[in-house]
Amino acid sequence: MSYDDLPNQFSLQFIAGQVPGGLMFWLKLAGSDVVADFLSALCRPPVSRAAPQPDKLQKNNVTKKKKLVEELGLDHVFGYRGFDCRNNLHYLNDGTDIIFHTAAAALVQSLSTGTQSFYLEHTDDILCLTVNQHPKYKNIIATGQIGTTPCIHVWDAMSKQTLSILRCSHGKGVGYVHFSATGKLLLSVGAEPEHTITVWRWQEGSKVTSKGGHSDRIFVVEFRPDSDSQFVSVGIKHIKFWTLAGGSLMYKKGVIGSVEDARMQTMLSVAFGANNLTFTGAINGDVFVWRDHFLVRVVAKAHTGPVFTMYTTLRDGLIVTGGKERPTKEGGAVKLWDQEMKRCRAFQLETGQTVECVRSVCRGKGKILVGTKDGEIIEVGEKNAASNILINGHMQGEIWGLATHPSKDMFISASDDGTIRIWDLADKKLLNKVSLGHAARCTGYSADGEMVAIGMRNGEFIVLLVNSLKVWGKKRDRSAAIQDVRFSPDSRLLAVGSMESTVDFYDLTLGPSLNRIGYCKDIPSFILQMDFSADSKYIECRAYKRQVHEVPTGKMVTEQPHVTCHGEQVIAQHRGCSPKPSPHRGILGEEVLGIWPRSADKADVNCACVSHAGLNVVTGDDFGLVKLFDFPCTDKFAKHKRYFGHSAHVTNIRFSFDDKYVISTGGDDCRAEVTLSSFIVKREAKPRGQKTARRPAALMETLLLPQERGPGLQEKRAFVYIPIPFLFSGGRV
Repeated sequence: MSYDDLPNQFSLQFIAGQVPGGLMFWLKLAGSDVVADFLSALCRPPVSRAAPQPDKLQKNNVTKKKKLVEELGLDHVFGYRGFDCRNNLHYLNDGTDIIFHTAAAALVQSLSTGTQSFYLEHTDDILCLTVNQHPKYKNIIATGQIGTTPCIHVWDAMSKQTLSILRCSHGKGVGYVHFSATGKLLLSVGAEPEHTITVWRWQEGSKVTSKGGHSDRIFVVEFRPDSDSQFVSVGIKHIKFWTLAGGSLMYKKGVIGSVEDARMQTMLSVAFGANNLTFTGAINGDVFVWRDHFLVRVVAKAHTGPVFTMYTTLRDGLIVTGGKERPTKEGGAVKLWDQEMKRCRAFQLETGQTVECVRSVCRGKGKILVGTKDGEIIEVGEKNAASNILINGHMQGEIWGLATHPSKDMFISASDDGTIRIWDLADKKLLNKVSLGHAARCTGYSADGEMVAIGMRNGEFIVLLVNSLKVWGKKRDRSAAIQDVRFSPDSRLLAVGSMESTVDFYDLTLGPSLNRIGYCKDIPSFILQMDFSADSKYIECRAYKRQVHEVPTGKMVTEQPHVTCHGEQVIAQHRGCSPKPSPHRGILGEEVLGIWPRSADKADVNCACVSHAGLNVVTGDDFGLVKLFDFPCTDKFAKHKRYFGHSAHVTNIRFSFDDKYVISTGGDDCRAEVTLSSFIVKREAKPRGQKTARRPAALMETLLLPQERGPGLQEKRAFVYIPIPFLFSGGRV
């Protein structure tokens, strides 16, 4: 736009002034309808490496109060790593807080308020966690991570300050850590074939000594509660009683002796009693009782299945065990025993479903904290046996399906564990879940939020009613996995994209029979994402190449303007008007060119989502990072901010309907294990009367990281939330 282009009824006045470095112009422009167009033309850079932007993307109307996301901050995590870890859940501060871990984050959660704080200094999945029990070192935590060059972090749970980082010789990861009685020493065991046991002076960051623990896996290694020199290790078909003497380690193997019908079992857990007693939980459900290194008796069938975890209460000597056991009138997966493990009380975990497998237990004042294999954290009252679920999460399996409700603070997740779950963003809780029987790969809400579609890995798709999660209809026309499902904006059609490089259209007005009325073909690869036009007449399919097809015939639109524009602008050209925009979810196109890092493989960026305000785009990549860009993002290698929380690849990411929240899911492509994380984004409060200055989006600085993170090896699910402070345009130019 030039001065001559302005209509006569508008006036434009330039005022010149001298500023350091050159001449600056101020504008005085009457006629608010053309302010945005004029500024956009005036400020557009004369030269750019990027392709020209579509007209709609050039007109960022600054006269409207759109919310610009300036910052993200980790706020809440749903999920707990219980499927392959044990004894990683503890009380803090006399039972007012709890601590646990998932993915690369260690979490401290207040039981009174439900708020969480995070330790995020690890660069890969955390495998183990322990709390220093000595009063002098209150709230001192040690966590060990996975990786070829793993490390142990010792840190303060309240301040999140790192006190010591122990660089280990353990290969593959740190399997277990434990503090000594005085709190000055720390034990660790590696996941490498030798399963090396190392003793550390953690305050000095120095190693006391180390020795190969056993050729088979060691599950637990713990100091006796009254000693800095004696500890016990248990694992596959062995138990060893260790002594630290000077700078060397010596051990004695457990001796079965003449105990009737006793044979060495795989030992999974350990606890301690008075008079030098040691209790070990076996894979067959028995508990072996040792004095010194000799077996004295066996508690037969303490649980009907493996005894995965044991906890010694220091104040009264009572022992809590957790294992695999179906709840009955006489038994349960959690049991409280006396000091000699001769009598017990069983607890049934009443959570609305059967809890059969417990991986971690901890006892506080009148309560028992329980971590399950399925990623739940439950608190049980000793007097009334009442169960209270503190944390929910998906079970083992990757999570790729994620969708946000079109008008409420809710989202739905779909997982390889065969379940879909609906979550409340505001109250941070699980609202409903249902098991579908097969792995689920994608999901999407209808425009009115009344229905949700689920795409399955076996080629089937299911349509559910949101309020009841009852099946409205299901169909299977493909044998390969369904990659994306999308309802049309008018809620009449459902598009289903599959690994077979096809998109099928189903007419929902014909009822639950879900009759296919058309399909798209000639798609060069499997479907990544799809987006309908605002009038439901066209669909853009992304399969590492963007194509636009007519709906429902599937005929490809071949005119050049249609295939080079953003999906929403494609329809604007057909209709002769500007349709209401919907969130752009694609990782391909000129408007998101800048999200791709240097030397990126075409699969490095897994997901992207544009805010409803159209001012930001968030992405998730194979390196476990969530990134925040301005939108449109047309310049290569655009400036951005990066956020931790995930440790493996981020599989999906979404803005909530009002852009207050960003939800992301994390997965692991190595071991089919996943952390579901949702970063909750909230508006930051500012002092009353203080005006918020709008910063130019192009000047958003890059967040500098202390170290670059590589791809993670493992991640357990978990949901994660992120508070967004918003900047508002002031309404004046």
